[in-house]
Amino acid sequence: MRPGHDLTYDDVFMVPSRSSVTSRLDVDLRTPDGVGTTIPVVVANMTAVAGRRMAETVARRGGIAVLPQDIPLPEVRKTVERVRSSHPVYETPIVVERSAPVAQLLSVMHKRAHRAAVVVEAGRPIGVVTEADTQGVDRFASAGHVMEEPRVVLEEGVDLREAFDLMEEAHAGLAPVVAGGLLRGIVTRTGLLRSAIYAPALDAEGRLCVGAAVGINGDVPGKAAELLSYGVDVLVVDTAHGHQDKMLHALPQVVTARDAHEAATGRRVPVVAGNVVSRAGVEDLVAAGADVVKVGVGPGAMCTTRMMTGVGRPQFSAVLECAEAARESGAQVWADGGVKYPRDVALALAAGAASVMVGSWFAGTLESPGDLMRDADGRSYKESFGMASARAVKNRTRDLSAFERARSSLFEEGISSGRMFLDPHRPGVEDLLDQIVSGVRSAFTYAGARSIGEFHTRAVVGIQGAAGYEEGRPRHTSW
Repeated sequence: MRPGHDLTYDDVFMVPSRSSVTSRLDVDLRTPDGVGTTIPVVVANMTAVAGRRMAETVARRGGIAVLPQDIPLPEVRKTVERVRSSHPVYETPIVVERSAPVAQLLSVMHKRAHRAAVVVEAGRPIGVVTEADTQGVDRFASAGHVMEEPRVVLEEGVDLREAFDLMEEAHAGLAPVVAGGLLRGIVTRTGLLRSAIYAPALDAEGRLCVGAAVGINGDVPGKAAELLSYGVDVLVVDTAHGHQDKMLHALPQVVTARDAHEAATGRRVPVVAGNVVSRAGVEDLVAAGADVVKVGVGPGAMCTTRMMTGVGRPQFSAVLECAEAARESGAQVWADGGVKYPRDVALALAAGAASVMVGSWFAGTLESPGDLMRDADGRSYKESFGMASARAVKNRTRDLSAFERARSSLFEEGISSGRMFLDPHRPGVEDLLDQIVSGVRSAFTYAGARSIGEFHTRAVVGIQGAAGYEEGRPRHTSW
């Protein structure tokens, strides 16, 4: 039975059911949307969130990132090439020469969760430098002076368990991986464990997957064709109000460009369109050619649409209705926004989503594109901003006249600068993925489901008040 009012994720809970699924590892999280992801997580196409390092790292763990429409096409091409050329198992190392100063190391170490650099000579690893090695050292000292010889060097193709045991015996937190003596990548013990649990999101040629967004203004089919030529694995036609005539005009053009690309290459790329929150919106976008519909208006942490306009819809009910409409039309939905905890991801899947888009939650990680900063108390954070904020609009309208840019800046529906603090215990996006996937897998076992499709069918969802939600919150101190 459904209530007479709409529901947020906080308003609902899941009732456990009889289950024969005894282990989280018995759960298959491959998504039913044809994108090729092995976990139901999509990094939102936000400039402060989705960049090269984020896209590469998330794809290695089975998700996919969507590059924002505001990024210049040459930069998108470089990013796609870098992601697709990254190793699906070994992490990308920070590489420096022996003569590089410590100051240079410190400027780049925080950009990778392993927080280390490999010193190379003619492409061969000769040393490893960690953050601890740079403490109390003159900033003009060279990497060669502070590096330590690698405790373990692994050969490409080594068995993951064997590699873990070798590193454990040598008390090595990080090991270079070589092919023919040349550096191929690096691994950490935690990374090896993750590689044994996660399956990367790969295309037909075994390369990491990455998506890209296109707007509904300008030469939409031309830009879509260009992105397809780069090899993107999913195209997202994106605008805040997806149920409008302009979208319904642009979307078929993107689909036509996609079909032409498929005819020439034999590679089919799913087309996602949004955002909408109603059955009618889904039906119109699917009729216009969308394979996946993006659901959500106003639930994001950086979005002020609901407070500015009164427009939007509580996200759980929006996903529930839109997923039902999509299934009837042979399509899927992505739940976009409003997730703050792993429970919200699980509930979005219970409502019928094939994948869940995450934005601001991932902005506060080492892999997001922003600069790492510290507040007065020494806490690390990165800045995030909404894609309809004045800051984003300024970037999007940089090619317009000064008058048009100034006029556009008067209208905004998003926060231009929000601080996303890094969790000192979970500073990397992989740490958050571990948390999300662990919670979702456990939710599946409670429902007795082994797949996303089964979970939606078997999940029993109830309605709770604010007291019910508060009752479920853990307390780190006594009351």
